[in-house]
Amino acid sequence: MANFISSLQNPLIKQILLLQDKSRARKKENAFIIEGYREIQLAISGGFEMHKILYCSTLCSLSQIQDLSLDTVIVEVSEEVYQKIAYRGSTEGVIAFAKAKQTLLSDLDLPKNPLILIAEAPEKPGNIGALLRTADAAGVDAFILANPKTDLYNPNIIRSSVGCVFTNQIATGTTSEIISFLQNHHIAIYSAILQEAVAYDTQNFTGPSAIVVGTEATGLSEKWRIASKQNIIIPMQGAIDSMNVSVAAGILIFEARRQRGF
Repeated sequence: MANFISSLQNPLIKQILLLQDKSRARKKENAFIIEGYREIQLAISGGFEMHKILYCSTLCSLSQIQDLSLDTVIVEVSEEVYQKIAYRGSTEGVIAFAKAKQTLLSDLDLPKNPLILIAEAPEKPGNIGALLRTADAAGVDAFILANPKTDLYNPNIIRSSVGCVFTNQIATGTTSEIISFLQNHHIAIYSAILQEAVAYDTQNFTGPSAIVVGTEATGLSEKWRIASKQNIIIPMQGAIDSMNVSVAAGILIFEARRQRGF
């Protein structure tokens, strides 16, 4: 039988609101909030531990929630409470309180011939979410964030990634740490930089490869240019010389996939 919460002053409800709003709280408690049936299902499939699952019986049934996880504490909340803690405008009536995973480079489990997508310092959660969707669609072996500006469990990243933050193998680190990691594992670096660059489709990505993209505003740092096996560009025909980072990443990573026979 599920517990029931009807008060907005309940400590668990206050904790959920804090975790949704504050990155510092998420890092301190090593926990975060997931909203939506599919996202929670993907997180459980991805090995994330659920502390509690909250649901509103006017929006979904207890049996639906039990289908998600039989081992997690289930808490029913009133519609008033649910509307307060729901982050999305359109929602399914279910929210999970989950434990965060570490994102250490040393924890990555890579195959012998990995394909990795790296993004340096993306700031907008929507762009990070789109990059995660691209990484998932291409089936990369790892997605790495260099010098991250926000934590991966920001509600906007979870929402914009449509749960792909749970389907990718993810690591974070400084640019220098990541370059050392790639070099130690003999993974060739292909950086999307204008200087000393060649067209992306002239390169051979069939060996161990890391494709690196930067922000539209500042591009990649100089360290990537120096460390690259080859800097690459996407030839453009328009009046501007840049495109959205997730679009660029998609073009580059799917060319690598095409060469590998997908």
